[in-house]
Amino acid sequence: MIVLLFPGQGAQQVGMGRELAGAFPVAADTFAEANEALGYDITRIIFEGPEEDLVRTDVCQPAILAMSVACLRVARDHGLGGDLAMGHSLGEFSALVACGSIGFAEAIRLVGERGAAMQAAGEARPGTMAAILGLSDEEATALCMESGDVWPANFNCPGQVVASGTKDGIERLLVSAADRGIKATQLRVGGAFHSPLMEPASERLAPALEAWDPQPPSPLFLSTTTAQVESADRMRPVLLDQLTSPVRFSQAVEAAVAMGADRFVELGPGRVLSGLVKRTKRDAVLHQVSGPEGLDGLAAVMS
Repeated sequence: MIVLLFPGQGAQQVGMGRELAGAFPVAADTFAEANEALGYDITRIIFEGPEEDLVRTDVCQPAILAMSVACLRVARDHGLGGDLAMGHSLGEFSALVACGSIGFAEAIRLVGERGAAMQAAGEARPGTMAAILGLSDEEATALCMESGDVWPANFNCPGQVVASGTKDGIERLLVSAADRGIKATQLRVGGAFHSPLMEPASERLAPALEAWDPQPPSPLFLSTTTAQVESADRMRPVLLDQLTSPVRFSQAVEAAVAMGADRFVELGPGRVLSGLVKRTKRDAVLHQVSGPEGLDGLAAVMS
């Protein structure tokens, strides 16, 4: 069983997709479609930067979606199929494009609004995030709770949990972790994502999601918000809950494996998700497509 994986915010890189677009017209068309849907030249920022523009939450989210869908379309032209699709946070929108539940143009407009909503929420209610390493999910959750105004935000893989909260709360968590010899590192992010501090973003995004008519997914959509296969009528509430709820990527990988998944293809910039899958299922077959070189060996994954 093949799982299509799509990365989330933080995977962006200046220059991503440029080689792919130069080699394959379908990729170039995807970036052009993104420009038209958004009403500005996001492709120039993706290909040329500057990095300080690309890393903005309201820019990097549609940028990563465009890159992921370009990779998907090229890989499909080279024979890629799939039985499940899943994404990390923002990557769920890419997964839903792969499932045919939403068109790319509508998805990138929604993600543009999502990014702007999260950017505004992060500015109105400043917060940050920190990675906690070496603890169980339960231990990391307990550390968050005792720190005050801190919540578990990403269950990435065994031994890696990301916390989200107010700046003071995360500072308390870092001090407490240091006192106990626990490795914890503050992340460079624009807000306390996947926490109650993102509630204003959820409220702002709700009308845009209500205007979307989700279509039945094919292949199946495995949500990393719920770690369950979700139907079309559940997609809007799942994507709203996603903003204030933790990403359960580790649990979703376990659910995929329980369904028979043994091959994972990451589509988009970076290899972060492949590394997380390997920590959860060591014998998984992993493949990544972010440029023309990623097409080599794709046929072997499909066989």
